[in-house]
This record gives sequence, C-alpha cells and structure tokens, in this order.
Amino acid sequence: MTGDSRIASVSDATALIARLESVPFSRWHLRLRIIVGSATFFDAFDALSLAFVLPVLGRLWDLSPGQIGSLISIGYVGQSLGALIFGSLAEAFGRVRAAAAAVAIMSVMSLGCALAPGFAVLLVCRFVQGVGVGGEMPVAAVYINELSKARGRGRFFLLYEMLFPIGLMMTGQIGAVLVPMFGWQVMFLIGGVPGLIITWLLLRMPESPRWLISKRRFAEAEAIVSEIEAHSHRRAAPPAPGGEFATGSSSPQEGRQPGPGPSSWAARIAAAPLWRGRYGGVRISSPTG
Repeated sequence: MTGDSRIASVSDATALIARLESVPFSRWHLRLRIIVGSATFFDAFDALSLAFVLPVLGRLWDLSPGQIGSLISIGYVGQSLGALIFGSLAEAFGRVRAAAAAVAIMSVMSLGCALAPGFAVLLVCRFVQGVGVGGEMPVAAVYINELSKARGRGRFFLLYEMLFPIGLMMTGQIGAVLVPMFGWQVMFLIGGVPGLIITWLLLRMPESPRWLISKRRFAEAEAIVSEIEAHSHRRAAPPAPGGEFATGSSSPQEGRQPGPGPSSWAARIAAAPLWRGRYGGVRISSPTG
C-alpha cells in the first residue's frame, strides 16, 4: 500500500468511526442485542442442561461415576477448543458468520443429544456441542462491543452479558419442572429448536462495521453506518477531532472526561472474569486495523 492510499484509508476509517460514535442508541441496536442475547441465553442453557438430565440417565443407562464425570468434563474440553477456534474464525470471516456457525453447531448437537441411544453417542455429541457453546460467547461479546459507542459501552455490554447468568438460572427452573413431566430429552429439544431459529436470525444481521473497517471494506461499512443513521431519530454531537477523548478546549479543566465512579469500578471488577475467561482470542477491531 502506497503512502497516499494508506492516508486515505486512515481518513476513511476515522470518518466512519466518528459517524458510529455520533449515532445514539436506537431500535436498530436493540433488535441486534435481543437476537445476540437470545443466542447467549441458549448458550448458557445448553451448557447446563446436562446437569438436569444426568440424574435420570444415570439410572436409566446404569452409568458409572466415571462415565458421568466424562459426560460433564467433555463439554468443558469442547468449550475451551471452541473459544480458540471461533476466535480465529471471527477474525478471518467476520463476527456474524462465526457466531451463526457456533450457534448452529450447539443447536444441531443438542438435537443429537436428544436422539442419542447410549453413552458413547451422547459423549461425542456433548463434545461437539461444547465447541459451539464455547465459540458463541466470545464472538457475540465482541460483536456487541463493536456495535456500541465508547460512551455508555460498559452499561450496554453488561446488560447483554446478564443474559448468560439468567440463562443458567432459567435452565434450573425449566429442568426441575419439565424433565419429570416429559422426560430427559425435553431439555435438549428446548436447547436445539430455538437455536436453529436464532441461527437464521443471526445470518440476517449486518456485519460489525468496525470489523469491516479493520479489513478496509469501507463501502460495506459505509452502507451499515448509513442504515444505523437512518434508524436514529437524532444525531448526537460528533466526537472532537483527534480521538474519542479530545475536547478541543484551551483550558485543561474544560470538557475533561470524568473518571469512573465507585459504581463503574464495581461493574468493571464484576465483569473482569467474564472478559478474561470468555474472549477466546477475539480482538476488538480498532478503527485503522
């Protein structure tokens, strides 16, 4: 890349990022957060569903303690592998495709678990499902982060991230009620069928404009940014030239960004394990890549 084209690319990227930062939260953002949040909800559901199936299967299939332990642990092995694999896929092929593929894998394998005739098949299905479960969360988290503005990003992200523990809580309530009524297969059917619908919805979502910018696909990013602007009733004040926190003020006190308060620090500390353990190598795209 020549010096002039490099400067032009940086200029295009900066302009697009400035427009992203100037658009307020709207129904466009809410729709995507609901879809991605639904995927994360069922990610949590699939991760924990086995816990409410094993008490029944242990008696039904006469499973040994070692077999029960294998069924539990193999899912975590798959999750670790999935976080690494889908982190790389999200960087290479985009956030939406990677997230949709992860949700498709965990949903199809959930149906496979429901049809499993015995221990060996269920073990394989749980491993492959774990790959999808571990791959969805890091990619979805990065996608949500890249959609939000710098101002208010923490709250935007944490409201989304809360869906994972809610999913874990709901899994217990659903399992306690439905497994005695309909049998152990119902947990895997609940995790599988809605996941296939969510996969279709994910594939209809726009790609992360920040990822497109990092790949210098400016025309596609421009189209998405224009769509976001069209769904907003108003435009927020654009950031000052020179960066997110530049103020252009001659006084050092004027326009200074306030530091995080106690509640903000508490939220960051609470979210730290999720960020550290769930990102799986996915890099949040910078404006100039």
